[in-house]
Amino acid sequence: MVKRLLYIILTLLVVPLFSLQILAQKPSVYDVKRLTLNSDAFNDISPVIVKDGILFCSDRRFSGLKDRTAFDGHRLYNIYLADKINTSDWRKPKEIRSERSSFFNNGPLCYAPDGETVYFTSEVETGKKARKRNFKNHSGIFIADQSGTYLVSIRPFKYNNQQYEVGQPSISSDGKYLFFASDMPGGNGGSDLYYCELINGEWAEPVNLGPEVNSSGVENYPYMHPSGKLYYTSNRPGGVGKLDVYFTMLSYGAWDEPVLLPKPINSTSDDFAFVAENNLQMGYFTSNRNRNDDIYEFTSTIIRKLSCDVLEENSYCYRFLEENAVKFDTLPFRYEWTFGDGEKDIGAVVEHCYSGPGTYLVQLDVVNLVTKEVMYNEKSDVLVITDIEQAYFSCPDTGDMGQRIVLNADKTNLPGWKIAQYYWNFGDETIAIGKEVDKSYIKPGIYNIQLIVTTEAEPGGVVREACISKNIIVNSQL
Repeated sequence: MVKRLLYIILTLLVVPLFSLQILAQKPSVYDVKRLTLNSDAFNDISPVIVKDGILFCSDRRFSGLKDRTAFDGHRLYNIYLADKINTSDWRKPKEIRSERSSFFNNGPLCYAPDGETVYFTSEVETGKKARKRNFKNHSGIFIADQSGTYLVSIRPFKYNNQQYEVGQPSISSDGKYLFFASDMPGGNGGSDLYYCELINGEWAEPVNLGPEVNSSGVENYPYMHPSGKLYYTSNRPGGVGKLDVYFTMLSYGAWDEPVLLPKPINSTSDDFAFVAENNLQMGYFTSNRNRNDDIYEFTSTIIRKLSCDVLEENSYCYRFLEENAVKFDTLPFRYEWTFGDGEKDIGAVVEHCYSGPGTYLVQLDVVNLVTKEVMYNEKSDVLVITDIEQAYFSCPDTGDMGQRIVLNADKTNLPGWKIAQYYWNFGDETIAIGKEVDKSYIKPGIYNIQLIVTTEAEPGGVVREACISKNIIVNSQL
């Protein structure tokens, strides 16, 4: 009898990728909504995530009757705390006051890792000169301890200067690096991003992040996320609006090329001051897309399974043997195989690869080399080849940065499933929907691609789901 070899012989299936028609949808990676805590007539900016809500800065009125302006007539920003009631409602914001609240701006700000030390932006000059209407004051960073709803023991950052701006601080989660924006001399543009390293309890001199991060325009509102991603705002060419949110990471001692966040985080308006939860699934940013500066919440639409089945490649290769010939290899016979797909081979043991699934009649003719007698159809069997029941996609094992890679789920084999959606997670915070999608990676590395296949709702509202994954190696460009 014809026997299927127990050990599968693997082959590589080469698919002409670039002739495929792209059918993918481009879903949004984020959902965005305006927070109800925003004041309708005033500006609310620069959220900071805290345990039960957010801190933010606002130039709203101190009370219904009393307004608050600086000596030059500009509205003053101060710090507010808003606690979350549920997923959509907030408690009335409470003001976080300091000795500077009545005459100077307070914020933007950040917390040190101890959760009690506050770094915030305010004016450097507070003496008589600051009270003159035509005096040009400059911002600096100040350090304070929080005591309830008050900032106390305020002390200046050692690199403040009355000749230029320093502000918008962000401290890394390990407390070792302080990032900020400044237009100090020697920068690349109107405002650059800098960092200071904490050495022996003191902040070392500021270091410019360099031309990969800073442009000839304005870079500000840095935010160092615990993941190592540095988010910031820039008006450099190539964005969506006037101010846009970008991120970069430090790789092998150099900052990566900045990545523009997609819509609807960025819009044709000003979008800035981005912050996120540790898992990057939700967070906040500021935008003036609704006339005033308001705070918006974003939630990630990315689905990523903790575990998926590993994609198994289908093999259509088999080994056929005539048992007696293997036992007695000196017998004077020739064994002629017909594989049922138009192909033939000769030998006591042969290997053959089919082009794909199907039903094939395999026949063996035996020729006696002494008598020349031919025993036709000495043995025969019907071989039924089926694909593995799994979600399936084809893609190369390796690729290059910037290369267009096409992924196709056309060979998904899930009998009885009425598939409603093919959802792709590319392992780099990008997604796609469709049976056939294309992708290019901007960084080298090993990426785990997940394909999640879901059905239409079955009786009882049940939706079946299958997930398959495969790694792809992306090489740097030479």
